[in-house]
Amino acid sequence: MGLTNSSTGSRLLIDDLTFLKDNCDYVIALAGNPNVGKSTIFNSLTGMHQHTGNWPGKTVSNATGNCIYQDADFLFVDIPGTYSIMSNSEEEEIARDYICFGNPDCTVIVVDATCLERNLNLVFQTMEITNNIVVCVNLLDEAKKKKISIDLEKLSDELGVPVVGTTARKKKTLNTLIDTIHQVVTSKIKPSPKKVVYDKAIEDGINKLQNILKVEFSLSSDLSRWIALKIIDGEEKILQSIEKNLAIDLLNNEALQNIKDVVRNDFSKNNINENNFRDLIVSNIMHKSETICGKVCHFEDENYSKRDRKIDKILTSKTLGIPIMILFLGIIFWLTIVGANYPSEALFSLFSWLQEKLFLLADFLHCPGWLSSMLISGVYQTLTWIISVMLPPMAIFFPLFTILEDLGYLPRIAFNLDGFFKKCCCTR
Repeated sequence: MGLTNSSTGSRLLIDDLTFLKDNCDYVIALAGNPNVGKSTIFNSLTGMHQHTGNWPGKTVSNATGNCIYQDADFLFVDIPGTYSIMSNSEEEEIARDYICFGNPDCTVIVVDATCLERNLNLVFQTMEITNNIVVCVNLLDEAKKKKISIDLEKLSDELGVPVVGTTARKKKTLNTLIDTIHQVVTSKIKPSPKKVVYDKAIEDGINKLQNILKVEFSLSSDLSRWIALKIIDGEEKILQSIEKNLAIDLLNNEALQNIKDVVRNDFSKNNINENNFRDLIVSNIMHKSETICGKVCHFEDENYSKRDRKIDKILTSKTLGIPIMILFLGIIFWLTIVGANYPSEALFSLFSWLQEKLFLLADFLHCPGWLSSMLISGVYQTLTWIISVMLPPMAIFFPLFTILEDLGYLPRIAFNLDGFFKKCCCTR
């Protein structure tokens, strides 16, 4: 059967899931790190250049789109790009809440073929929440340029979920992806994620809490395991979100609190506390990711990233990182402010010349003075002044920042500023 598509930008509430499912056959969440081509895949599948709205009460954008495949109506939800769902930012909270409580029929996680190890972090975190996962390894063309090959079949075996390789800009490569999604939602393929096994003390604690959660709240094994992890982690916002969306009372359940105290006592004997628990979780995930990548990734040039690492040492160093960042940003702002003066003056002169011609035209047509004044001195002059002032700096600033993003410098800026933002309590 053929693939057809249509879409509309929309404002999406998790509570709207019943409505969405009443108006389509399957809801598919599209997740992934920023800059992995997720939105390009979304646009290709739904036949749209992304139309965005805002999540209610949030500044983070969303997009939805439909496509028809084998007579089934799929609604794709392009959730915010994020590196993690451990609730460190607004984007991560939205992504986490939708994957966990939005209950999509399938979650497609888009990963970058050129840096698979880093991207698998999100895959393993999502596996803690849901089994219905398809991993989409995108940017295979970029990986080929860097002489990186990935054994997709072996990666699927290692993860326990379907893995599909794509090049987002080539629509024909997405046929396998939509077919795999269709097989997952129709239960022709049943993913069985091979989740990360944590240190023994942590696993024992998870099992104790998980057993209580199953008994007290009748939760599934997957959801109870994830909630047990969050209870141990102690992140209040996540726990509040769980209570709100699942209508359960975790904080006042006596049996659960008693087991929680036992688990914390066991942890203290193993030198595990609230300060290092999350680090232990992340290190286990990264070790698993590293092990898998060692099995499935093959590099013709083992030193393909040597140049990037040398650049990183300079651009993110404690000595030169900040001065170089200030220099780059200073140059961009100088070019934007000073450079914009010349096209602004040119545009202003052009529009002024046209304004004189419009007045002459109005006189020739015997247009009433009040009408020509309103249209030319009012509407036209105001509009052209705004264009003359705003267009040149925007036309300079945004392309320059796009170049920095394409060169990979913006993540390095974020790395340089991370410590300062933490000291200012701007991150959690």
